[in-house]
Amino acid sequence: MSDASFENTSTGEASFGDYFALLKPRVMSLVVFTALVGLLVAPVSVHPFVGFCAILFIAIGAGASGALNMWWDADIDQVMRRTQKRPIPAGKVAPEEALAIGLALSGFSVIFLALATNLFAAFLLAFTIFFYAVVYSVWLKRSTPQNIVIGGAAGAFPPMIGWAAATGGVSLESVLMFALIFMWTPPHFWALALFMKSDYDDAGVPMLTVTHGRKTTRAHILIYTLLLAPVAIGAGLTSIGGPVYLAAAVVMNAWFVKGAFDIWRRDEDIATDDGYAVEKSFFKFSLLYLFLHFGALLAEAALRSFGLGGWG
Repeated sequence: MSDASFENTSTGEASFGDYFALLKPRVMSLVVFTALVGLLVAPVSVHPFVGFCAILFIAIGAGASGALNMWWDADIDQVMRRTQKRPIPAGKVAPEEALAIGLALSGFSVIFLALATNLFAAFLLAFTIFFYAVVYSVWLKRSTPQNIVIGGAAGAFPPMIGWAAATGGVSLESVLMFALIFMWTPPHFWALALFMKSDYDDAGVPMLTVTHGRKTTRAHILIYTLLLAPVAIGAGLTSIGGPVYLAAAVVMNAWFVKGAFDIWRRDEDIATDDGYAVEKSFFKFSLLYLFLHFGALLAEAALRSFGLGGWG
């Protein structure tokens, strides 16, 4: 990142909403939800106050990651239409403010998660912040078309952190929740990249659509969706799954694979003519896809608490 183009750009008019936007609240909401599911489906009960504190500090850690990402990406955010209104390129928040907020919240969230739960959960949170802010934002995003593949791990850690906050460790179930988000991330973002057109070109970000073209990107969406399906369905056969989750996963993955197949066989001229309707529909469904999978896991946990869920 070059700070030069952002010197003295802050208007001094930053509101609470601008600082909150710095934390990427939409991303934070997904982190909170998946971490909460990881916490609640774990086989160890957690006191409600401890659970609340754990999710709060995980959310703050996610916000810290967002602030650090916005600080580093301020130069390309200024170029991309999708991100031009973010607090730093809009001149609402100075880059050094974003950096200070990100670092302060990072330390706060990790220390207090350790005090509220355990050291292992705090370590996972610290590693997640580092992975997103440094490994993905600083290194991968601008250097390789595999940026979203490897970098997707940052968004996949929250359910593992929630599970670790409850149990103090890792298990097959938490790894499968991680894998579900990890494998979902590439087709989700590549679908977005297909209809964002020139944004990544203009910003010099080597997204797969830029380096290998749209046809290759469409094929990769299909491949990753086919690899995702057995992971998602397989989670239903573990202790956190059950008939409700398995039925939902089978239906959702059949629909997701169909959507990926429709994208794969698209002709770019047709896609352009109809405004990338199939790609936009697939992207929107991908958000619902992840929410419904974790919602089904939560439903199974609720049923088990009444002696009704699971496999016996």
